Amino acid sequence: MKGRASRRPVANPEAGEYDSEESIDELAVLTESAGAEVVERTVQVRPAAEAATLLGSGKVEELTRSVKSLSADLVIVDRDLTPTQQRNLEKALQCKVVDRTQLILDIFARRAKTREGQLQVELAQLNYLLPRLAGRGIEMSRLGGGIGTRGPGETQLETDRRIISRRIKKIQENLESVRSGRSV
Repeated sequence: MKGRASRRPVANPEAGEYDSEESIDELAVLTESAGAEVVERTVQVRPAAEAATLLGSGKVEELTRSVKSLSADLVIVDRDLTPTQQRNLEKALQCKVVDRTQLILDIFARRAKTREGQLQVELAQLNYLLPRLAGRGIEMSRLGGGIGTRGPGETQLETDRRIISRRIKKIQENLESVRSGRSV
């Protein structure tokens, strides 16, 4: 008779490691703090993450069925996703996919009260969003032209990157102004 070894990771809280159940419980609390309702939880244990989607193809199919049956409009993943993984999962699941970092940034955005706090959160969100702009759908690939653009060959993606980069620079200037005002 062959025994099966448990693949559940050993938790080491001092090293910042937690088992999957604790991590999922914490993510559920974060989700509720952000104003969303947790309707289902699922865990996948794999020896290595799938490069394209983080999850295996079978788990992606299972999640697709769950999303459709529950009419879910959001899936939250308990790991940081690369921009490609996020795009691939959104395409497969036909709904918005958010990772832990994005969820936490959203919570901070809702709760930031001071001008400096609001600017810091917006800056973090824009820095997080910038590499995730590519492939956001057909609307990001259309060509732009006219007043305020660099020419008829500029794509919407390039325009959006330029706008976000300008906003990041403006926020950094505003933060400096707020900090210097506070120190005075």
